[in-house]
Amino acid sequence: VTGPGNRPLKSLSHMLKGKQGRFRQNLLGKRVDYSGRSVIAVGPSLKMYQCGLQKEMALELFKPFVMKELVQREIATNIKNAKSKIERMDDEVWDVLEEVIREHPVLLNRAPTLHRLGIQAFEPTLV
Repeated sequence: VTGPGNRPLKSLSHMLKGKQGRFRQNLLGKRVDYSGRSVIAVGPSLKMYQCGLQKEMALELFKPFVMKELVQREIATNIKNAKSKIERMDDEVWDVLEEVIREHPVLLNRAPTLHRLGIQAFEPTLV
C-alpha cells in the first residue's frame, strides 16, 4: 500500500515498536528541567561532601535563582535585564551565583541506579 508520492505507508505496529517507535521515543524518555549531564572526575582538593560543578553549567542550572537574586539586589532592573546580564556573563553574576549555590545542594546520579546509594546529595563548588 502506497501513499502520496508513491511512498510506502507505515503500519500501526511499525509506528509503535522499536527505538524510534512511539513508546520509546516519546512516552518513556522525557526531558528533565534543572538537570545536566557531565563526566565524573576526581577532585583532590574537594571535601567528601562537595562536588565540582563547571561555572557555565552551574549558571544554566541555577539561572532562575540568579535572575531573582539580581532583581532583588537591584543589580538588574527587571527579569529581562537580569537575563541579558547572565548571557553576557557579567562579573556580578558570578558573585551572585556563588551565594545561590551555597543554599542549594545538588543530586548526583551514577547509572545504573540499583539502590539508594546510586543517588547522593553534594554541596556544589564552582570549578
